[in-house]
Amino acid sequence: MSTSDESPGAAGRHGLVRAPQNFAGGLLLIALAALALWLTRDLDQGSLRAMGPAMLPDWLAYGVGLCGLVLLASAFLKDGDALERWSLRGPVLVIGAILAFAITIRPFAFGGPSVPGLGLVVAGPLAIIIGGFATPEARLRDLVILALSLTPFCMVLFGDLLNLPIPVFPQALAGLFPADWSQKAVLRATAAVMVLVAIAVFFAGRGRTTRTVDVADHTGRI
Repeated sequence: MSTSDESPGAAGRHGLVRAPQNFAGGLLLIALAALALWLTRDLDQGSLRAMGPAMLPDWLAYGVGLCGLVLLASAFLKDGDALERWSLRGPVLVIGAILAFAITIRPFAFGGPSVPGLGLVVAGPLAIIIGGFATPEARLRDLVILALSLTPFCMVLFGDLLNLPIPVFPQALAGLFPADWSQKAVLRATAAVMVLVAIAVFFAGRGRTTRTVDVADHTGRI
């Protein structure tokens, strides 16, 4: 009687699709890229000298779609992991982060309730923190540092260097700066303050020592 070393899951991957996870991931990335291109179909591409609002999202969509095609091709060429059970935590929080960004970056009204436009300075960190908790390993301090570092970069890139019409500040924030400051000066000052706060949070957390627990006995066994 002969025995086989292959598990049933591994044997099932010798069919046409050898890496089900790659196959599903590739289809999802291609679908996201197609959705992004469809949503930005009416926006102007512009040129490299004067970038339009559709240039960056379109090229990002092309990159995501290309990654999806690579994953899809690898699913037929190389053995990979089978699909596993997944929880709703990730999709719900990621979708929630996108909705929070869309609702807060510009004025939003839904029937009676309304949200004032808070701009990228609020919508960016909010989306990063909410989306970051999609993984159980996320820590609030790390997400705050990431949010206060990535948002200023986006502010300077889109609002200063590329001059894209993206709302950056809530209207109430403009009154905190001298009246003779330009919008770009206010943007740079706000970005600098956010970066300094991120650095302060980073160094404040380094002083805390984490207690390690040794679970091995003297014989070296766990």
